[in-house]
Amino acid sequence: MNRVEIGDLKPKPYDEELHADRRPLSEPLGTDHVAITRYVLESGERFSGSVHAHFDQEEVFVVLEGEATFEVPSDGPGSDSAEITVAENEVIRFAPGEFQSGRNDGEEQVVALALGAPRNTEDIRIARIPVLEDRDVSCPDCEAGHMRISSDEDVEFECPDCAATLSLK
Repeated sequence: MNRVEIGDLKPKPYDEELHADRRPLSEPLGTDHVAITRYVLESGERFSGSVHAHFDQEEVFVVLEGEATFEVPSDGPGSDSAEITVAENEVIRFAPGEFQSGRNDGEEQVVALALGAPRNTEDIRIARIPVLEDRDVSCPDCEAGHMRISSDEDVEFECPDCAATLSLK
């Protein structure tokens, strides 16, 4: 058994643009099969920096306080998006491969848990980056509507269809 006081953990935002209070719990708890992250989002903050999908992981968001808004492309990446509001004490699930991005559009703070299984996802794809003025991320060669986050330090994204690379730097 492992027990963790969330307040003892330091926030770990994704990047400088995202100032949300993000506290990963999997490592301190020693979970092997599920990723657990606790978020506190102030008005205008996001769960992640982009419309993305985990192609080998399902994600579940449990809204404990406030109201979160999720952007979900209607017909996959590059298509028009629908917005789904998830209120306090509601839960939303995204299957592997479903693109989404969540944020706090309200005035009240959002407190939520994100659960992902399996824990170690390798195939994360990006369709749009809201913090870069809603820039779409598509393949420069074959125009696929999304790119895989690269594990190579010199390349930011690679096309899952034709292996072309893209850097936003």
